[in-house]
Amino acid sequence: MKKKIFVLDTNVLMHDPSCLFRFEEHDIYIPMVVLEELDAAKKGTSEVSRNVRQVTRFLDEIMHGQNHAQIEKGLPLPTTQTKAANGNGHSAPASGRLFFQTRPPTVTLPDMLPGNKPDNNILLTALALHAAYPARAITLVSKDINLRIKAAIVGVHTEDYHNDQVLDDLDLLYSGYAQLPDDFWLSHGEKLDSWQDDRGRACYRVSGPKVKDWHINEFLYLPDEVERGLELMVQSLDGDSGTLRVIRDYRSGKTPVWGIHAKNREQNFALNLLLDPDVDFVTLLGAAGTGKTLLALAAGLAQTLDEPRYREIIMTRVTVPLGDDIGFLPGTEEEKMTPWMGALMDNLEVLTQTSAAGDWERAATNDLLSKRIKIRSLNFMRGRTFLNRYIIIDEAQNLTSKQMKALITRCGPGSKIVCLGNLTQIDTPYLSETTSGLTYVVDRFRGWPHGGHVTLARGERSRLAAYASDIL
Repeated sequence: MKKKIFVLDTNVLMHDPSCLFRFEEHDIYIPMVVLEELDAAKKGTSEVSRNVRQVTRFLDEIMHGQNHAQIEKGLPLPTTQTKAANGNGHSAPASGRLFFQTRPPTVTLPDMLPGNKPDNNILLTALALHAAYPARAITLVSKDINLRIKAAIVGVHTEDYHNDQVLDDLDLLYSGYAQLPDDFWLSHGEKLDSWQDDRGRACYRVSGPKVKDWHINEFLYLPDEVERGLELMVQSLDGDSGTLRVIRDYRSGKTPVWGIHAKNREQNFALNLLLDPDVDFVTLLGAAGTGKTLLALAAGLAQTLDEPRYREIIMTRVTVPLGDDIGFLPGTEEEKMTPWMGALMDNLEVLTQTSAAGDWERAATNDLLSKRIKIRSLNFMRGRTFLNRYIIIDEAQNLTSKQMKALITRCGPGSKIVCLGNLTQIDTPYLSETTSGLTYVVDRFRGWPHGGHVTLARGERSRLAAYASDIL
């Protein structure tokens, strides 16, 4: 197979600095206008500016000690740098070469693309490569849909950048629970062992063919018509045998969580994860009105005020674009973040609004909560360490995988992180459902003994909201 030549758009380098080492045996070509755009975006404290500076450092290391003749022939991509950039270790080492535009194009743009716009200059470079290397496949790689459309019109083959894609299809994303077959006890109950753990919870050890499909902290349930109400959680796995634990039912009136109950099976799964002291990391996905924020906040208040498991609740969310200044709003960091925290205020009103309480009691409760719930900006998270905190990250679908890693690694001993999001409402440019940082952590934490995930499926906000979600 002949080596391809991939022309990289600026947004690909801005999105993933290590993309230089992701094209294996194929060659990479960087137009001069791309370097100009990188130079214009290098200043600032945003994630994009940091990525640009990292790309510049990579390019400087590759070009170190090379003369003009060697640059024109193409620079080899170092395999040592490739291994450092490929954190997952699955990609093959880069064996292609890196080319820069060293002379002006010998072709002209079609009449339908006049002007000196950067995107048109990149298209011109790709057309010039087609003319110079007719036997080789030239591909323009860009995350800009409009540029890919224009490239297709003028006859340039384009592709999106897929290396950061966690899954091929969102339908393959782990849901956190699975339905057991009707004959589960017949096929897996021959060597059944049962006991109670130190917390009085019923546990079972089963063996059979279905065990290999399970993950630790995954929830399992039997159809209601077979055995109503039996819901289990995978405790441990060992080959074709696994240990299951009966979970607590928070749907009944005897087990409220700060005054609320689970309204469906998935909410009950979520509360079991949120209230489990052995689970340090929880992700909740779901459409609007499924109860993500309410469940996370109720569980946090129960473990912060009712039992001293955590010192305080820290709630934050991404302010798109992440990393830029919050704005010129007056006040402290918390006051600047208040306009972004409408979901917190709405859910606190639900949790504290009781018919028996008077104005004085509600005012005292709100004063207590304001001292135990802190609102923080993601912009100032670097370098921090949170000890014995219950951390809620709302709108986590707008975070990249690098940003998500930076936030999760802030967690110190005794802390718990809860990530909430709706993958159909992504506002960050160049992020999609399959490349979101939330999708990334759901997939990577699957099966970790101290992490859990639940996809909430049913809306419980109101009959109007549920109907609107279905038909609009």
